[in-house]
Amino acid sequence: MKILVTGGAGFIGSNFVHYELARYDDEIVVLDKLTYAGNLENLSDVENNPRFRFVKGDIADAVVVNQLVSEVDWVVNFAAESHVDRSIMDPSSFITTDVFGPYALLEAARSAGTARFLHVSTDEVYGEVPIGSAPETAPLRPRSPYAASKAGGELLVYAYYVTYGVPTLVTRGSNTYGPNQYPEKLIPIVITEAMDGRPIPVYGDGRQRRDWLHAEDHCAGIDFVLRHGEPGEAYNVGGGNERFNLEVVERILDALDKPRSLITHVPDRPGHDIRYAIESSKLAGLGWKPETTFESGLDATVHWYVEHENWWRRLKERSDYVEYFQRNYGARQPSTPRGGRGD
Repeated sequence: MKILVTGGAGFIGSNFVHYELARYDDEIVVLDKLTYAGNLENLSDVENNPRFRFVKGDIADAVVVNQLVSEVDWVVNFAAESHVDRSIMDPSSFITTDVFGPYALLEAARSAGTARFLHVSTDEVYGEVPIGSAPETAPLRPRSPYAASKAGGELLVYAYYVTYGVPTLVTRGSNTYGPNQYPEKLIPIVITEAMDGRPIPVYGDGRQRRDWLHAEDHCAGIDFVLRHGEPGEAYNVGGGNERFNLEVVERILDALDKPRSLITHVPDRPGHDIRYAIESSKLAGLGWKPETTFESGLDATVHWYVEHENWWRRLKERSDYVEYFQRNYGARQPSTPRGGRGD
């Protein structure tokens, strides 16, 4: 089997590439535009694997996409602009990548007769879920430009199944964490800022609730749907680890032996959803379940960032990251000397 993995140099995409190459004899072709969150270092340990190939390109580029899709059996689309804060600042790039990108891929898949087309989405398409959990049949009510763009891409995916018979699948994963995550999301930004003894920005009172899913479990869920899912269906992939954001921050600080006094509450972002929650019994009924506890997964993630300081420090020293951080949280304060608690 030959699989095209778009966005394969990003966080979840690169973890998926490693997952597939380690478990199957399939060939993997990665297409990635290498935007700020795409990083070839995430794939450095497989670059010489004869079953791996990398192509730099945009999923919205029909010429590139048509050629690559015609060469493979399956398509797994991870490529997306994925950060809510950035979507609030500039929605346009999200519409281009998250809506027009899937359209270009779907057109290529329709022309090539692709055997399987899996689109990786997010639990944020359901919008805020104050009580209970959203099943796959719940209405899509996105509340940010990012979530709306993902919902738009999803609707195209389903329409191509109904109208053209493209054998599409959709996964909606909960908040994912683990190695190689760009340090703009909650867990890596807290780890890396805390390592430097800087104040930890927490939106509002930190009482937003999220369900946390380790990257390894997310990749396993996506792979399971790819191989066993029913075309035309969507599948929730949840971790079953719901926590308050503030609780997550405190646990990270404790793991790094840093004082909780580093926590700094900043104004909440516009339209911030208080709670996401998805019902994953549909996928569990097929035989998949997450295997990583939140405690063990978070400890392993903290350890990874401690051991890979050069990886994240290069990213955070770039001018685009400094500008992003300042626009959202204010100027970064000088770091405290390493080696102590900093209190």
